[in-house]
Amino acid sequence: MMFLPDNHASHAHNHSHGHEHGHVHIVADSALLDSQKGIWAVKWSFFWLLMTAIFQIVVVFLSGSVALLADTIHNFGDAATAVPLWFAFKLARFKANKRFTYGYGRVEDLAGVAVVLTILISAIVAGYQSFDRFIHPQKIGYLWVVALASVIGFLGNEAVALFRIKVGKEIGSAALIADGYHARVDGLTSLAVLVGAVGVWLDFPLADPIVGILITIAILGIVWDSGKMVFTRLLDGVNSEIVDEIKHAVSHVKEVQDVSEIRVRWLGHRLHAELNVSVDAHLSVAQGHDVAREVRHRLLHHLKYLSNAVIHVDPVQASGEGHHGIANHVHDNLPEHSH
Repeated sequence: MMFLPDNHASHAHNHSHGHEHGHVHIVADSALLDSQKGIWAVKWSFFWLLMTAIFQIVVVFLSGSVALLADTIHNFGDAATAVPLWFAFKLARFKANKRFTYGYGRVEDLAGVAVVLTILISAIVAGYQSFDRFIHPQKIGYLWVVALASVIGFLGNEAVALFRIKVGKEIGSAALIADGYHARVDGLTSLAVLVGAVGVWLDFPLADPIVGILITIAILGIVWDSGKMVFTRLLDGVNSEIVDEIKHAVSHVKEVQDVSEIRVRWLGHRLHAELNVSVDAHLSVAQGHDVAREVRHRLLHHLKYLSNAVIHVDPVQASGEGHHGIANHVHDNLPEHSH
């Protein structure tokens, strides 16, 4: 038996009755609020990084520093990643429909891929520029301005990193968190530009392209870490702690005797869950329905990012999907088969 949310319950949310419909509204409002918060974070971080990058590019033209150029290219790329994220959060506000029955949350995961690809492109460009300058060294001027630009780059990126990571964790967005850690390492690479400037000041001109190459290596490290996070979600991977948390929440429903199957996946920054629970076989359909409602109710309370849960209720003697199979049989002139 599969029980879905009861849409005939009271609109008032309480723990004794009528909580199902109340949760439907609360979950929908929470998803909308999360998307709005994501848009807000993306807009302000984009503005701050753009201002930082514009200042740095002016200094690049004045000084000719390839290390600062590599950092500036990366900062422009980082600012550009706000575009697919903004689009994803805007689209996530649309409701599910007959064509997209789960809504548009997956677009956020695709935006995460765009973020990773943008970081990769910035690494390739920065690496090429640094290697070319290593082969063809040029004089660097305005070292004190380069040093100032590197410090400003660090402060700008760290501020954006703190902001993106905080909001990303609040709303459960892997793409936004990845972009936040991206900005944090950007800040450290900006400080590396300062090291390059000091090296040039100490009459070691190759310090600048060497630092540019080191920045490129650091960017590739970000590509690897962010890529693992984003593609894990695309493949419906979740932290095992989420499964454990679901089991713990369901264990508080006294009628549930076993949890045999748990399937969880992210769609953007919202979780969707499906699980099989087993109950006494003598319970009526109505009683089984009440158990499913209570399981869903507890899950919505215990899992902050859970958008919905579909609860399949089995009799304890036939717990799990293995008991739903149909043995070899023949019908409708088809060859012998099983399901």
